[in-house]
Amino acid sequence: MTTQNALSPLAGAAIVFDLDGTLIETAPDLVGTLNVLLTREGIAPLPLAQARDMIGQGAKALIARGFVAAGAPLSDTDLNRLFDDFIVHYLAHIADESRPFPGLLDALDALAAEGAILSVCTNKRTDLSLALLDALGMTHRFAAVVGGEAVAAQKPAADHLIAAVERAGGDLRRAVMIGDSASDAGAARAAGVPLVLVSFGYTDIPAAELGADVLIDHFDEVVDACRRLLA
Repeated sequence: MTTQNALSPLAGAAIVFDLDGTLIETAPDLVGTLNVLLTREGIAPLPLAQARDMIGQGAKALIARGFVAAGAPLSDTDLNRLFDDFIVHYLAHIADESRPFPGLLDALDALAAEGAILSVCTNKRTDLSLALLDALGMTHRFAAVVGGEAVAAQKPAADHLIAAVERAGGDLRRAVMIGDSASDAGAARAAGVPLVLVSFGYTDIPAAELGADVLIDHFDEVVDACRRLLA
């Protein structure tokens, strides 16, 4: 570790990111897959702007919410059937249009340069999360990727965030959660971890109303925010 790293409040700190709507703009491919299912069922597709904020609780929740919004609530049997179809299609198109948010890669480089440990805590399944990060050439940046199925209770449960810190080799006492939604805010508060929220993610409650310690509008603000919270 360099002298600069050793002096940084980020040295050895665990910076934990949500995935969809925080690290990556995944809405075009997720909503696109939802609309494939709707179309197959003879239902009109949903506009991206309407469906975008339904993302964040996993694929099954997105399907259920999407079909309700389209006026066609699903039975459990149909939901399970469509979930399987969703996964097949989504995996084949996981990064057609999904891209890191502006400034993210530079911010990850800067955090790593100051000695931070980077981790992902997402309600997305781990295999899907890794497939997405692999497709974008980003997996190597994270010491751990912990999906919703990898823990007994996913966000907003504290255990999910705790697992993402511990599996990356971090210490919960020196961790920051960076997310976009109520589930991220709930997990951070339950685990006693400082919270940074982005204003550009997927949430049906405005991020400004979720009680973040810091609200950012662009990733060029995140390094300074984490320094201040950990200092």
